[in-house]
Amino acid sequence: MNLESFKKSNNDLLNWFNDNRRAMPWRKNPSLYRVWISEIMLQQTKVDQATPFFNKWIKTFPTLKSLTNASEQQILKAWEGLGYYSRARNIYKSAQIIKKQYKGRFPRDPSAIESLPGIGAYTKAAICSISLNLDFAVLDGNVMRVLARYFCIEKNIDKSKTQRFLQNIIDELLPKGRAGEFNEAIMELGALICKPNNPKCYTCPIKKNCKSRISDKVLSYPLKNKKNKIPHLIVGAAVIKDPKKGFLIAQRNKNKMLGGLWEFPGGKKEKNESIKECIIRELKEELNIKINIGSKISKFNHVYSHFSIELHAYHADILEGRPKGMEGQLFKWVKLKDIKKLPYSKVDLKIIDALENPK
Repeated sequence: MNLESFKKSNNDLLNWFNDNRRAMPWRKNPSLYRVWISEIMLQQTKVDQATPFFNKWIKTFPTLKSLTNASEQQILKAWEGLGYYSRARNIYKSAQIIKKQYKGRFPRDPSAIESLPGIGAYTKAAICSISLNLDFAVLDGNVMRVLARYFCIEKNIDKSKTQRFLQNIIDELLPKGRAGEFNEAIMELGALICKPNNPKCYTCPIKKNCKSRISDKVLSYPLKNKKNKIPHLIVGAAVIKDPKKGFLIAQRNKNKMLGGLWEFPGGKKEKNESIKECIIRELKEELNIKINIGSKISKFNHVYSHFSIELHAYHADILEGRPKGMEGQLFKWVKLKDIKKLPYSKVDLKIIDALENPK
């Protein structure tokens, strides 16, 4: 594999980046704190989707100190709607480590940075190169796609062995002393030009020696696993209101998906079970109460990364018992005017919107 042709194009790539770089709020002041938060957000979220959340985050936690003094619930609330909430919980854990072990200052040592929860090799490389200009090369989906197409790499990029192979390549291609600029440039190239579908090869600054372009096989790369059809779940939720106390909500266990967020209690419908039977069973199992199902509020659909759900929300009343967290989860009664002070998933926010704006 001839890496020299790519190296000779580095200046063309960097010049293209300087002329075409997108305006991103974290690029205005690439401090360790701001780059860290942006990179955690961008782990599972596209730039245009992450930008408004980043701006909201910086208004809520303008400094690292303000973050280290925040509770996990405050951090989850600021993250609300962005998904993959383990990222937010890892930010909280990291903030506490920074406060206790590093006296409130973000560590500058690469090993210390990578030891923080939620930071792997890629995020460490991004933080160290962009904020500290250390010679670490990043390897994300955009970079892998560019390399696979440029060199016509006949290896499955979903395999860790291939990723190690590609990391060695990008390490070799990295221009020393310009790591941050180069990393952002090649990621930007993948995002704007070398896109998964409809790549803009005619405007690519490194197109001259791109093997897949020359052979007219650009869309044949990169090689990846075939995506399986995601499962679809039917879920029921009970909206129980007490005239004096407000609405009954429960907190998801922290070791489960969406852990730490609040929800209207309920769960997944089992085979040969009606949605009403599902809700009655779930409330008995979760909170040890017997309920009566009332009128239907609505059906809400939502797609997660690995599955989709169809949630049916119903008004309900308690017939017997007092709520008790049977699996250790917390629950509370909250008035509608205060309910949005807590963090929820998108689908539970849709239920709240329906309660606030009944048809």
